[in-house]
Amino acid sequence: MALPRLTEKQIKKDPEQQLKKFKRTKDFLIAIDTDGCVTDNMNGKQMLIFHPQFMEFYQLWEIESYYREVAEYYNLFSVDRGCNRFIAIQLTLTALKNRKDIQQVLQEKCVKLPDIRPLNEYIAYTKENKLGLGNPSLEEYLNQNPLDLSLYKLLGWSEAVNRTFPHISAKIPPFNHVEECLKLIAQHADILIVSKTPYADLANYWEAQGISKYVQIIAGQEMGSKGHHIEIAKKKGKYKDDQVLMIGDGGGDLKAVKINEGLFYPTPPGKEKEAWEKFPEAFQKFIKRKYQGEFEDNLLDIFEKSLLTSPPWQQADYNHIVSYKEKQKARKSLYEKFNPQGKLLIL
Repeated sequence: MALPRLTEKQIKKDPEQQLKKFKRTKDFLIAIDTDGCVTDNMNGKQMLIFHPQFMEFYQLWEIESYYREVAEYYNLFSVDRGCNRFIAIQLTLTALKNRKDIQQVLQEKCVKLPDIRPLNEYIAYTKENKLGLGNPSLEEYLNQNPLDLSLYKLLGWSEAVNRTFPHISAKIPPFNHVEECLKLIAQHADILIVSKTPYADLANYWEAQGISKYVQIIAGQEMGSKGHHIEIAKKKGKYKDDQVLMIGDGGGDLKAVKINEGLFYPTPPGKEKEAWEKFPEAFQKFIKRKYQGEFEDNLLDIFEKSLLTSPPWQQADYNHIVSYKEKQKARKSLYEKFNPQGKLLIL
């Protein structure tokens, strides 16, 4: 990294300090997501870490198939793919609560969903105070509400997720062609890593894979939203709209760059390898100012068709068991490779 790695103390004191110090060195700015974009770890992080940890903390194993189905939809296969962990929980719990079939199962199994109120209030607090959704802001909110015991559990889940990352997702290498693309980009553009993953996990991954040397700044969830990351860097570097490009795999990535009037290069779910293989051609169009317009529009059309806009349980022919089993092979494969002793429902 061009700037030295931040310490935990520095992150708590001023997480945006490196973004504020950013200085333009090249003609262009490339913002890059990590999970599911640079590395094929989206399924692994969600299926092996986020979801089982939440079911463990909140005793939801009795509705495992329903919880996984809903959480996987929002985190992996919908237009919300890649959203912040707390937003994903908000979406998941809301959907579980509103489904009549799940309410019946909850009653039969004598299981209660966690109260979503504290989570909603925490999210509202971060918006009001323009804070990033992450453990530091959750700790700050908890300190202001020390008797709300549910917040301790929410923080505990989030911390447990972070502590599990090194044992699973950090071991998954980047997609083929990523490093050669980074070398190409670095010749012409400043590279900004934007993510909703905690800073330390991002820095650990990029350093462990030997690719942090191409990057100016790594911005994690503590530094605010992806759109905020791009906004600051764009303003500090005084880049024009068509000098900014975001590489990402989720609807949030597209939104983050478009609210900043920049351009987008998608790595669609399931087509990431192909996207990185074709990136050099797209990058040449970008630096020659021939990217905007028909070329980008065609990529966006393919990308938007790869993300679902409505969940399977809202379809007329929906069958829960069929829906759950559609992703069963992927879950089983991940567990066999990374956590063979882990708890997983096979139907």
